[in-house]
Amino acid sequence: MENSNKIQLLSRMPILAPLQPSEIEQLANATQFKKINRFHFIYMPDEKSEYLYFLLKGKIKIGTFSMDGREVIKEILQPEQPFGDMALAGETKRGDFAQAMGEEVEILAVRMADFRQMMQSNPQLMFSCLQHLNQRLARVEERLASLVLKDARERIIEFLLDSAGREGRKVGYETLVKHQLTQQEIANLTGTSRQTVTSVLNDLRKSNLIYFNRNSILIRDIQRLA
Repeated sequence: MENSNKIQLLSRMPILAPLQPSEIEQLANATQFKKINRFHFIYMPDEKSEYLYFLLKGKIKIGTFSMDGREVIKEILQPEQPFGDMALAGETKRGDFAQAMGEEVEILAVRMADFRQMMQSNPQLMFSCLQHLNQRLARVEERLASLVLKDARERIIEFLLDSAGREGRKVGYETLVKHQLTQQEIANLTGTSRQTVTSVLNDLRKSNLIYFNRNSILIRDIQRLA
């Protein structure tokens, strides 16, 4: 990838907003462009946390594995988001995995040593990174509260509403959400079982609140679903 394209793409990253054009160019010089085939892992638990990544295209799922080997999905990331970012808080070995979802993914990777140097010379960038980590922590706390305080049906509906807010496209009074998640992945993301997801989605369809197929969910009326 041409350096000019890297500069343009990095300039769109909210976490990098404090950087001056010369600093963005310096960062672009230090990054490596990579294409990741769908379903391939970018990193796995216990690997060294050597790189910070910026997602340019496609979707990444961040997760871990339970003691019995089950996948637990923590987050689905969209373009213009960093990942592998716990290294900013001192992580030396990965606690999570990062995996490309159902399409090819494009990323930029920068060594944490190089990025830390930029943080040391730019306090505003350091503050931006702290804000980013605080927002991530807040999302984790919200998810934990949801697991504790809400039942399976409520968590699945919350997932639908959140997806509609982030990725939904209005079609009249309805909202179309295109996704790449299997029902098992929705279960892994909501802390439920595949059977529960299937049962809740079918019940919502029978109530004419949603329609769904393998690649999309049509929410008939956001207000009624909520």
